[in-house]
Amino acid sequence: MTQHVVVIGLDCAAPDLVFQQFRSGLPTLSRFMERGVWGEMESTIPPITVPAWMCMMTGRDPGELGVYGFRNRRDHSYDGLTFASSRMIDAPALWDILGAGGLQTITLGTPLTYPVRPIEGLMVSGFLAPDTQSNFTWPPSLRDEILGVAPDYALDVRDFRTNDKDRLLSDVIAMTRSRFRVGRHLLEHHPWNLFVMVEIGLDRMHHGFWRFHDPEHRAFEPGNALQHAIRDYYRLLDGEIRELIDGLPSDTLVLVVSDHGAKRLEGGLCFNDWLIAEDYLVLKSAPVCPTRFDPELVDWSRTRAWGDGGYYGRLFLNIAGREPAGIVPPEDVEALKNELTAKLERLTDEHGAPLGSQVFQPHATYRTVKGVAPDLIVYFGDLSWRSIGSVGNRSIWTHDNDTGPDDANHAQQGIFMMAERGALLEQRSGTTTTQPERKDISIYDVAPTVLAALGVAAPAGVGRHAVAQSDGGASAYTAEEEAELARRLSDLGYL
Repeated sequence: MTQHVVVIGLDCAAPDLVFQQFRSGLPTLSRFMERGVWGEMESTIPPITVPAWMCMMTGRDPGELGVYGFRNRRDHSYDGLTFASSRMIDAPALWDILGAGGLQTITLGTPLTYPVRPIEGLMVSGFLAPDTQSNFTWPPSLRDEILGVAPDYALDVRDFRTNDKDRLLSDVIAMTRSRFRVGRHLLEHHPWNLFVMVEIGLDRMHHGFWRFHDPEHRAFEPGNALQHAIRDYYRLLDGEIRELIDGLPSDTLVLVVSDHGAKRLEGGLCFNDWLIAEDYLVLKSAPVCPTRFDPELVDWSRTRAWGDGGYYGRLFLNIAGREPAGIVPPEDVEALKNELTAKLERLTDEHGAPLGSQVFQPHATYRTVKGVAPDLIVYFGDLSWRSIGSVGNRSIWTHDNDTGPDDANHAQQGIFMMAERGALLEQRSGTTTTQPERKDISIYDVAPTVLAALGVAAPAGVGRHAVAQSDGGASAYTAEEEAELARRLSDLGYL
C-alpha cells in the first residue's frame, strides 16, 4: 500500500511506437519496461476517447455507463441525439470512491468531466469544456490559479483536422507544455493521494501527422520535413513525464496509460451508401453530391437500417413498435442482425481484397446495456477504415475523410506501464534488463489497481470480473450547451 498514486494518461499512445520504434529515444518510458510492469492494454469496444477514459476511471464498460461515443441517441426517435457529458455518468469514478474515504484527488484534463462537479480535491475539465473562460474547474477559484501559472492554458488545439500542419504542431506543443506545467504546480501546491492527468496532444499528432511518419501510408513522401514530428513529440512527452516524476514523493506509484492505440487510416467505407446499395436504407430522392445524413432524407416506411459515421460504424434497426415508423418485426430482429453481420464481415476494398471487418452486438459485448445502444457496432477493416456517414458518394469506398484531413484511426490496444517512483529514478550500474511484457492487461484493470495501491476496497462492479450493479438514468446538456458543443465538435471535425 502507498500514500500516493499518479496516473499519466497519454490519449492514443501506440504500443508499437512506445515499446519498439521510438523506445531508444524515450529513456523515461524505457525505465518502466526495465523496472516495472508493462504491456499492451485492451481498450473498450469501441476504442475511442469518449467513453474509454471514463470506463478506465470507473471500471465500468460503455454499456454500463450508457455512453457509446461523443454522440448518443437520447431515445428511439430518428433525430434524438445528445452529446456525452459528465451528467451521464452515474457510476462512481475513482475520485468519488476515494473521496468517500477522505482521500484527495487531483484530476487534470480527464475527458468526460465537464460539466465539473464537487469532489474531494481538484478537478480541471477535459477538452469538452467550452474554453478557459467557462467554469472548467472545481473549485471555481482554481481557474484563476491555473491561468496565473499558464496564461496560455488550452483545453485542446483548435481545428486539428487541418492542412496547416506548422500551426497545428506549434499549438500541440504549446498545449502540452502548459498542461504539464499546471500538473507540476498542482502536485506541488495542493494535497493529494491520487493525481490523474490526461494529455490529448498525442491523439491530435497521430490524426494530423501519421502520413508523414509512416512509410506504408499511401500519402507518405520520403524525406518530408515533418517525417519526425510524431517521434519528436513522443520525446517531448518523455521529458515532461520525467520532470513530473522528479518532483513526486518517494512512495508514489506511477502509471502511464493510454485509452487506445493508433494505426494507419487506409480509407473510409460509406456506410449509408452501402446500406442503400443493399436495399436496407431507402431515401426519398438520391442526392446529387455527397450530403450529410439527415433523417429527413429517409423514407422510413421502406427503411430497415441506417448507419452513423465516425471512427467505427454504428448501425441502427428501424424496429416496429420501437422507432416511430419502424417496419422490422421484433421477431425478425435477430435474423436481420445475423444477415447484416455476415454481409459486413464479407466486405472487400475497392480491389476485391477482404477488409476483415468485425461486428459486435452490444448485448453480447457489455455486462449490461443502458441508454440507447447501437444494434450493431462495426469495425471496418479492423479499424483501418473509417465509417463515412454521408450519402450520395460516388462509391462505397473513399480515401477522403468527410470531416476533414485525417491520417490515423484508433487501434484496440493501448499501453500500460507501472513502476514505483524510486525504481524509476534510482541509478543502476551494468546492463539493464527488460521485464517480461504482460499479455493480459485490460483497461478495466486500472481502477482496481489504483484502489488496491491506496488500500481502498473496490466496490462491487468495478473491474472486469465483477457483476454490474447500476442501472440508473442519464441526463443531458441544456439546449444552449448542446448547441455550443455541436458547433465546437463540428469545428474539430467530429461531426
